Amino acid sequence: MPRAIRPEASEGRKGVGPLIPPLAKSQRPLRQQVFELVRAAGLIPRVQVAKDLGVSPASVTTITSELIETGLIEEVAAPREGDAGRGRPAVALGVRADAHRVAGMKLSDREHTAVIVDFAGNLIADDVIPRRPGPMAVAEILDAIEHLLDRVCAKAGLMRADLSAVGIGVPGFVDCAEGVVLWSSVLAERAVPLAAAAGSRLGLPVTIDNDANLVALAELWFGAGRSLSDFAVVTIEHGVGMGFVMNHRIYRGSQRLGMELGHTKVQLDGALCRCGQRGCLEAYVADYALAREATTALNWGHKEGQSIGVLLESLYDHAKAGNATAKSIFRRAGRYLAVGLSNVINLFDPALIILSGERMRYDYLYAAETLAEMENLTINTGRPRPPIEIHAWGDLLWAHGAAALALSSVSEAILNGQVLGVAAE
Repeated sequence: MPRAIRPEASEGRKGVGPLIPPLAKSQRPLRQQVFELVRAAGLIPRVQVAKDLGVSPASVTTITSELIETGLIEEVAAPREGDAGRGRPAVALGVRADAHRVAGMKLSDREHTAVIVDFAGNLIADDVIPRRPGPMAVAEILDAIEHLLDRVCAKAGLMRADLSAVGIGVPGFVDCAEGVVLWSSVLAERAVPLAAAAGSRLGLPVTIDNDANLVALAELWFGAGRSLSDFAVVTIEHGVGMGFVMNHRIYRGSQRLGMELGHTKVQLDGALCRCGQRGCLEAYVADYALAREATTALNWGHKEGQSIGVLLESLYDHAKAGNATAKSIFRRAGRYLAVGLSNVINLFDPALIILSGERMRYDYLYAAETLAEMENLTINTGRPRPPIEIHAWGDLLWAHGAAALALSSVSEAILNGQVLGVAAE
């Protein structure tokens, strides 16, 4: 007996469940997966690539042959252990280091730093230039970018044209996809199309991002986050930033402006933040917040002409010498930091939290009582909280993250069949 078909079955049925595109971002093309695995491994045999990706050796052979022909990877002879040089050496795959070179820069309130790395991520050269305090006009910051790039290229023995791309990190609200800096403490203007402007000035493709995202990217590519699918990086320097890695990728939010931990509110109608709002976490923890507190509490009005760095070193020296007021300033900042970190744990439950930035030299910010307070503010599940690591790296780590951003943009463009070029302004 034929099965009856309801007349409404073919009309107006909406379906349920997520509407996932045929090739979601997490489902990268196999060609890209092969390349990324080779890049992450350093050296890896074809048979291991096939095993790790769960695909046939024939597919891996076809794809790796294409990648070798494209010039992205190469075969490297690796003598087998115990063979004493007899017979054919084993062949491993590795990224062709000289295929491309990129530069990474970090623009900050105190200095600008740059690195040049090869396609395998090896450091070729680095450089640092100081900068005047205060926001800069776009033309002025483009001059600084060009000057720094030419300096680091000279150190590397390269011409600007020898580079394939430049990555730049800046503090503030940055739309990475659009290449626009909506607000930054280093820029006098808002909504600046910095990627296009810098690309036009340098004659090279330029990608930009929030500097805290680039610290997370540096940890993901070169540091403690390489083997972790989810982790958070909280940066404390001139401001308070956060980068979050989710499923081995930087999470930026729907408008690419998320993870602004420094501008979460910890006090209604509280201290004035440099973003223009009040009560932000940054307004209690960042450089300028500590300096402002020290100037008031310690009657340091006569030191107002000194740089923030000098003021903070003096504050730290006073705290170490036992000055109760100086210690209380750090203690108060540490308590607010504990609030911020507990919120990160309660919201995201990361596998690891990395505290990074120059201010990590000030151990009062992460003293035992600070971490204990963070533990008290974290939801008590009966399970251990995520471990916290202190990475007191300098600005060169941030520049390495910018270089990783440039490397990623270059490899993805080539793997997608795009021609590298300068974005139109």
